[in-house]
Amino acid sequence: MPYAATTGRSIAAVTLMAAAVLPLTGCHHGGGSRPGAPTRPSAAPRPPAPGDRTACTPEMLRFHARGVRHPAHRMLLTVTNYSDRPCDFAAQPYPLLRLGPGQRAVTPAIGPSDPGTVITLAPDATAYAAVTTAADAASGRGERISQFGVALAPHTAPGQVGLDSGPPVRVNPHTARVTYWQSRREAALKW
Repeated sequence: MPYAATTGRSIAAVTLMAAAVLPLTGCHHGGGSRPGAPTRPSAAPRPPAPGDRTACTPEMLRFHARGVRHPAHRMLLTVTNYSDRPCDFAAQPYPLLRLGPGQRAVTPAIGPSDPGTVITLAPDATAYAAVTTAADAASGRGERISQFGVALAPHTAPGQVGLDSGPPVRVNPHTARVTYWQSRREAALKW
């Protein structure tokens, strides 16, 4: 009989452990709810883990643009992340600008300005891109602009960005170029 008593206690212990674990496994299955399984309210969205990527979207950002005196024939575009989560420009590493009358063509990027890393914006952080306007303000060549279009992804409608106060900006939309996003103002303006 000692064997039967020991076996009975072992079975009872295993049954109790299984009863304690089963409700927990019902809450953590993938997919939808199973009939009769316990449910719990959905958790708040988790902050992105280091491997997660959130693309910057226009709703997260504020753009500013202004002409600069040095170097000549440049315009500086800044973008600040005013959301509460980080985002990056992995999908589109330079701004898609539409300059000049009609704003039909996208301004090409300056290839060597590629920083070689993805620019990520923490909340309240700023990135920069310089535009070589390729217009000669002294001779009057180029179109004077007060706003231009910026898109963050191909095949999306550009948002309009007005120029802040500063030197007037004249642009030749056929020869203008834009840098990749940079983490520092100086890095953008060196092109």
